Amino acid sequence: MLERWTEAVVRRRNVVIGAWLLVIVLGLLASTGLSSLLSTSLSVPGTDSARADAILKTHFGENVEGTFTVVLPFGNASSRQIAGFEARIARAARSVPTGKVTQHKALFGVLYANVATSLDLGQAAPYTPTLRKALKSNGLATAMVTGPPALQHDLTPVLSGDLHRGEVLAIVLALALLIAVLGLCWAVAVPFVVAAATISAAIAVVFVLAHHFLMVLYIPNVVELIALGLAIDYSLLIVHRFRHEVSDERVSVERAVVATMNTAGRTVVLSGATVAIGLATLLLIPVPFVRSLGAAGLVVPVVALLAAVTLQPALLSILGRRGVRPMAINGLMAGRDVLGGRWAAVARRVVAHPRRTLAASLAVLALMGVSAFWLQLTPGSTSAIPQDLESARALTLVSQRVGPAVVTPNQVVIDLGAPHRALGASARASTLALAVSILHIPEVFAVAIDTTAPFVDPTGRYEQVYVIGRHEFGAEESQRLVRQLRADYIPRARFVHPTTIYVGGAAAQGVDFLDTVYGAFIWIVLVALALAFVVLARAFRSLALALVAVVLDLVSVGVAYGLLVLCFRFGVGSALLGTYQVGQIEGWVPVFLFAMLFGLSMDYEVFIVARMRESYDAGAGTNESIVDGVARTGGVVSAAAVILVGALSGLIFGHIAGLQELGVGLALGILVDATIVRGLVLPSVMTLLGRWNWWLPPWSARLLRTKASPLAERGARP
Repeated sequence: MLERWTEAVVRRRNVVIGAWLLVIVLGLLASTGLSSLLSTSLSVPGTDSARADAILKTHFGENVEGTFTVVLPFGNASSRQIAGFEARIARAARSVPTGKVTQHKALFGVLYANVATSLDLGQAAPYTPTLRKALKSNGLATAMVTGPPALQHDLTPVLSGDLHRGEVLAIVLALALLIAVLGLCWAVAVPFVVAAATISAAIAVVFVLAHHFLMVLYIPNVVELIALGLAIDYSLLIVHRFRHEVSDERVSVERAVVATMNTAGRTVVLSGATVAIGLATLLLIPVPFVRSLGAAGLVVPVVALLAAVTLQPALLSILGRRGVRPMAINGLMAGRDVLGGRWAAVARRVVAHPRRTLAASLAVLALMGVSAFWLQLTPGSTSAIPQDLESARALTLVSQRVGPAVVTPNQVVIDLGAPHRALGASARASTLALAVSILHIPEVFAVAIDTTAPFVDPTGRYEQVYVIGRHEFGAEESQRLVRQLRADYIPRARFVHPTTIYVGGAAAQGVDFLDTVYGAFIWIVLVALALAFVVLARAFRSLALALVAVVLDLVSVGVAYGLLVLCFRFGVGSALLGTYQVGQIEGWVPVFLFAMLFGLSMDYEVFIVARMRESYDAGAGTNESIVDGVARTGGVVSAAAVILVGALSGLIFGHIAGLQELGVGLALGILVDATIVRGLVLPSVMTLLGRWNWWLPPWSARLLRTKASPLAERGARP
């Protein structure tokens, strides 16, 4: 099927290239308007915090994600002066549609006021400069604006700048590596053309999705840099095989392209499918933030595959033999005997001493991965962002003067079931008792209640209790406080029937985010493993090799988690990389890291094992097939891994902690996987398995709809 497809693409190559040029133009147009459609919302529909936020928005006029916070240091101002400041803030608030001051406090020389709107996060963020200008025009030049909309507005250009720098760095590194691998030839340009097409198509699809679903602010950085690395990887592997096929002068360029796609192209399709499987599982998590990352991430391998099987063969057919022939620089892989190279020597040593190699490799991997036991998660952090932003400086000022949790208090929302009950003696006594009991929790800094707005809604049915902790909303202590409130204090509260109590606010939203994501995570892992096992068992025509692949993937992910903790929590290498040193990893990172690394590390397994299977089917013995597969793919797989790591460096050297964590986790996981796991552990395990590597019994072959692979006789083809 792929053969006929490739022949059709080559015949209509001008149409194919023209279509992709149109896609590139559309992608460029989409990229200009994408950022305004993105969000940083952690909301989880159907949870306790979501219900609390809905009541606050509908009945109190408080919209957590659409609320600005104005911070004004006032020194030794009198109460009259402070009242004047409050009036000016109220006038400035009217510059934002539906904007109004809902509450204000003056503590320890700082006045902070919440400016609530009915706008959602994406709609409110663009009004940040408007509010800042209005404050200055009202004589409040030292006032600073923060809150979710201001943070999103301020982070958008930071992310854009990080992306541009990352792309330049990634392209320069990729160009140097491609020249080093392929030599100086026209074929070096092919991976970049394919990458440009992949990125453009992915951004265009994300642009369409963002009009209908919540899409995360980080998506352009994640999609563009990963798409760059993945597209170059796939293209490099196909170009490398094409150079081998076209070296035979008796074979026409068209037949060489078809032969390339029948081997390397087929492997790329299988590899892309495994990446897509890992990312598709994220769609099963009922959290919009994670689903958006999964959907955007899924677009990348799908589009990369489409470019690989259409644009790539079209370009290769135009380049022909002269296009892949080195001109001045031959490259590391030009015209050399791979069976006499370093990777062949490593493979022969592993085959000769499989037990010793396996034991030593597993010991090293265990040492690198053991830090994963100290992994702690946070839904987010207000401190791990660039501190030169106005919104960050405002948060720092409030945190230092008043406390880190003042801007993001827990909001205990009480629904008394009928109007006017909140003002009754029974409800007041119950609320006071609840507040007093909560105040005894060591983590609680203050508790606020009252019978007026904003504590009681206009109908008198709903009331809220502000519970201010001592740590920022994502800290372990803040998470424990939310769990304590829900498990111990709220169930003991004595209100008239029917009363329902919810815990809302940023900390509660973060707890619900983590609980929902990781409540589904084990199922995500199991589904990904099962689907990958089926796909690989059919591709390799082997039960053992498919099982080995998924187990080694789990090893690579575990090691990546350990190295992530080692870098960010314990600070190993953080000074060298310029990364944050934080006690907790952002909660979305390990989930996305698993899905992405699961697919990417499977890529290398597929390329190596597919070549081994090719040798075995051609009549080579097991040990000979292992050496041949590693020798012929080890160099190009290592080069592909380094190129992908180069692309990920754009995330590592950025300014956002979550993206740094993702970049470091993926980069280190890929390097470990492409070297120790696939270069040493895989061949040593396969050597020990021997003839069981190639076994696919008839019953499983029928289920997988492929050809059976009988178990070889003992001693045959060692």
